Amino acid sequence: MDRPLHIAKAQPAPPCSVVIFGASGDLAKRKLIPALYNLLACGQDVHPQNFAVLGFARRPMTLEEFRESAREAASRFSRLELEQNCWNQFATRLGYLSGLDEPDGFSRLKAQLEQTEAAHNLPPNRVYYLSIPPEAVPECVERLDTAGLIAKPGAANFTRVVVEKPIGTDLASALEINRILHGHFDESQIFRIDHYLGKETVQNLLVLRFANAIFERMWGARNVDHVQITVAESEGVGSRAMYYDPAGALRDMVQNHILQLLALVAMEPPVGLDEQAIREAKLNVLRALRPIGPGDAHAMTVRARYSPGIVEGESVRGYLEEHGISPRSRTETFVALKLWIDNWRWAGVPFYVRTGKRMPARESLICVQFKDVPQIRFNRAAQLPPNALTIRIQPDEGFSFEVLAKQPGLDVAVRPVRMNLRYESEFSGPSPDAYERLLLDVMAGDHTLFVSAAFVEKSWEFVQSILDQWQQDPAMPLYQYPAGTVGPDAADEMIHGDGRAWRDL
Repeated sequence: MDRPLHIAKAQPAPPCSVVIFGASGDLAKRKLIPALYNLLACGQDVHPQNFAVLGFARRPMTLEEFRESAREAASRFSRLELEQNCWNQFATRLGYLSGLDEPDGFSRLKAQLEQTEAAHNLPPNRVYYLSIPPEAVPECVERLDTAGLIAKPGAANFTRVVVEKPIGTDLASALEINRILHGHFDESQIFRIDHYLGKETVQNLLVLRFANAIFERMWGARNVDHVQITVAESEGVGSRAMYYDPAGALRDMVQNHILQLLALVAMEPPVGLDEQAIREAKLNVLRALRPIGPGDAHAMTVRARYSPGIVEGESVRGYLEEHGISPRSRTETFVALKLWIDNWRWAGVPFYVRTGKRMPARESLICVQFKDVPQIRFNRAAQLPPNALTIRIQPDEGFSFEVLAKQPGLDVAVRPVRMNLRYESEFSGPSPDAYERLLLDVMAGDHTLFVSAAFVEKSWEFVQSILDQWQQDPAMPLYQYPAGTVGPDAADEMIHGDGRAWRDL
């Protein structure tokens, strides 16, 4: 059967206005503007056929300058080739307003929005995308409310707000941000975005697990030896020193991306495909995640930072030599953790996670390694490699299943064979960018791929215990690893101590 079965169609997006706060910034140029252009250029039934985009920022800029900047961004970063007629149609929907930091800025925003809606025959359905620093979010939502720009839940027209990570810098600040958001918006109006959840391979995890009986029946402690999650980056801190140095790898990657992946891998079958059922199933994983309590950090965590080395044939600086990094910094650029999920499905199965900058390649993958076969005929003479399911999130999206097969010949020679699915070759046409899917879901009001307040708080609760131990224990080492390598020896020692090894990148 080659025809796809449409189990659940994407929801159509009603007419609306999208206001990008911080529209002159990097995220708007690299991701948001290209994604919105692609939504118009694709022209499918579920895509918004009538919408407007209003950029709102501090920087003074004419409308013509903003549209030209947006054109350059779309031309450079869009997955689709820029088509002139389509761009002209999109450009007419683009507006710009400066004064984000000015006293009358939000009253002028209200007037500009009303003019835009009248010009494009749009109802006052509004999406506010807060592409601004986290510390600016509280003041921004308060000023939106004061200006009368927030419709209450259940009103004839909707107001939705999109908040980028990080949601706070620790548990206390995350709780405070959620408190402030809930003081002005209902939870149904808040969309906490994690772009990893918009990736096709991540979305496919649910289908792979729950639409294939062969995997679901093997999924758990009876058959799985351990699970690995790796998110490796080849680039260094680059121009993000002001954000990254106070954060580090644990806050930047583990608290959001990696715990989201962990939840999708380990969750129980949801009772339905609706957003509430899926979000509750994911949250239950964090509820079962064993805390790394006092005294556990030495055995269950490894932190390190990169030193000078060679990446892709070029010499690169160490973290302390990067521009904007203090020589006294104690920030980690690499984290490895050993985690346990204390429920019936996963009791006794370790989850090893690692993430780092300046590693040999940019690669994100999940590996589910199954238990060894018994020491009988085929496994008696030499230790055979176990079966493994590897889910590649980036850059080569797809998944592979490693099994053992007899090599042709008179002798009985067994070797691993990889059954491999690559999205690029199996499915025609380019996959939508993660931000396209997520922006469309915001317009349609679908929370399935967004992070709930409870998940944010539970993830910070887990991470906070690790941060506290690192801070309070002066003997907790901060290892070094040369740029271009897979991390410190201590990470290998942690997994080797259990008789296991990291998968090759």
